[in-house]
Amino acid sequence: MLEKISRREEADLFVAWVAISLAFTIIFISPNGLLSVNIRIPPLTALLFFVISLVTVGIGFILHEMAHKFTAMKFGYYAEFKKDNMMLLVAIALAAMVGVVFAAPGATVIYNNSVDGKGISREQNGKISAAGPIVNLILCIPFAGLLIYGGAGAGLAGNLFSTIGMIGLQVNAMIAAFNMLPVSVLDGRKVFAWNKGIFVVLIAAAFGALVLSFYPGIL
Repeated sequence: MLEKISRREEADLFVAWVAISLAFTIIFISPNGLLSVNIRIPPLTALLFFVISLVTVGIGFILHEMAHKFTAMKFGYYAEFKKDNMMLLVAIALAAMVGVVFAAPGATVIYNNSVDGKGISREQNGKISAAGPIVNLILCIPFAGLLIYGGAGAGLAGNLFSTIGMIGLQVNAMIAAFNMLPVSVLDGRKVFAWNKGIFVVLIAAAFGALVLSFYPGIL
């Protein structure tokens, strides 16, 4: 399966992974942006959050894009992730200035190379689009379990388990919720066009997980 990922795609995934990990690191160490920081952040603290972000964002982001890719391939289409350098810069800049992550570092492009010459159907497009957020919602479960194990009430101030669980839950919930918005080229618009019932279930689950991730004491 991994042989289906080209060298160029590997490079694009790597650059996007590091860039959005950096953006998430910024909002975790300084929720209102770096410009609002009045105290010096210890380098080791920043490095720790970057490493945790690399792991949690890496799992969430890469599996999200690979879900799109391999679902498209299941329907007989070639698909490949392509980074967007401008959006990567915007993601880092927004995180640094206002503490917001615009998680759109690129997209998995689906090529209409079907043998019969027909375009991709609305159902196929909807299922391919839904695959990414579904993976993120599934990933929320083990990270929530890790958070509970480490002490849900402790959050980012707790031990390593609760910190990884909290960040993993928030990152995957953010990715799912953002991508389920029914606007522009985001997944939500295609899922909505295909099946409104499934769209409602997925966007409700995504934003429910996102709210829960900011109030871990409920767990």
